[in-house]
Amino acid sequence: MTTRNELLEILVSGENSGVEFKRDDLSTQDLAKELVAFSNLAGGIVLLGVEDDGSVTGLTRDNLEEWVMNVCRDKIRPEIVPFFEIVRDVKDGNDIAIVRVTPGYDVHALWHHSTKRYLMRVGSQSREASQEELARLFQRRGAVRAELRPVSGTTHANLDRRRLRNYFHDIRQQDIPANEDEESWQSLLFNTEIITEDGVSVGGLLLFGKIPNRFLPHAGIDAVAYSGTEQDYDARERAALRGPMVPLLDENGDIVENGLVEQALGFVQRNTPVCVEALGGRRVERPAYPDNALREGILNALIHRDYLFTSTDVELAVYSDRLEIISPGRPPNGITPDRMRSGTRAARNQLLKDVMRDYRYLENMGMGIPRKIVKGMKEHNDTEPDLVELDERFIVRLHKKAPK
Repeated sequence: MTTRNELLEILVSGENSGVEFKRDDLSTQDLAKELVAFSNLAGGIVLLGVEDDGSVTGLTRDNLEEWVMNVCRDKIRPEIVPFFEIVRDVKDGNDIAIVRVTPGYDVHALWHHSTKRYLMRVGSQSREASQEELARLFQRRGAVRAELRPVSGTTHANLDRRRLRNYFHDIRQQDIPANEDEESWQSLLFNTEIITEDGVSVGGLLLFGKIPNRFLPHAGIDAVAYSGTEQDYDARERAALRGPMVPLLDENGDIVENGLVEQALGFVQRNTPVCVEALGGRRVERPAYPDNALREGILNALIHRDYLFTSTDVELAVYSDRLEIISPGRPPNGITPDRMRSGTRAARNQLLKDVMRDYRYLENMGMGIPRKIVKGMKEHNDTEPDLVELDERFIVRLHKKAPK
């Protein structure tokens, strides 16, 4: 329950991304609009009986709670069940009603005149979501998998048959069609979601495409190595790492053509000198970052990034004192950095995750971040990695040495 003092503090702070003030004589459409916008973002509260400037004018509508519940049932799709309470005598004898909604598991819409309107909270305003925002919202709520969308203009001829044979025959150890049996290959690739009825899937092209960037310009890693601790135009090396995500293997399982992960590891290795330490009177050399932590960070960025952000690649930045891996998009399905450290599992791109796990890049139990990154860095050089959600980016930051 909300106390009177807590409510007074909210009134003083004003409207924001999680708070809206309204008189209780607003229309059903206006209330539904605010609740939908909050539910589609991070949740929030509508205070009824309050003017825009925060002054309390109190409640006037009869059967207010019943009216609010009817609005949530009749004007919102799928319907919302909010938390409702009335705080008495908040100011000058006037009461305030609180209507609180949590982030929805579904994407909600205002239902008005037999039409759905999708709204989002942006600062202190509720507005209609753009097509791009709406697509990302559906993806976060698990209603859309961007990796299964067909890539316009592609056919299975745009896939690397050598890598596909590697995957199905050598990795999955299953019988595969003869190379000239196009119909059987088509069926196999369709049933494994690598192609769709309308072309190669985004995930299929990322994993096995001959030239993924021909159709998906944002498929890859932009890597840069700086001499110091800040960004500088005079970088030691800049590289656009491109190509399919998985490597090409020979009959012995050795890599003959690198995938994106190996390309990124190679970039870091040639741009981070080894650390030299004295151990028991001996000179010991070791890499600046443990391979497992570095590999896990790169894999997470490629597998879990939001591929609906089509204007930016994964970024890999090497500095003299740290390394940063920046992935476009927020973590999926309500995952936070703290939950990642605890080993909470969620996949935005299940096809990418499954295939990379088949190649044994990933652990089955999804404990890569707590075991390989957090624990791995602690054991390697006693540093704590940073896991940062910033705007529409997720950053994994590994430190070369313990910050002072």
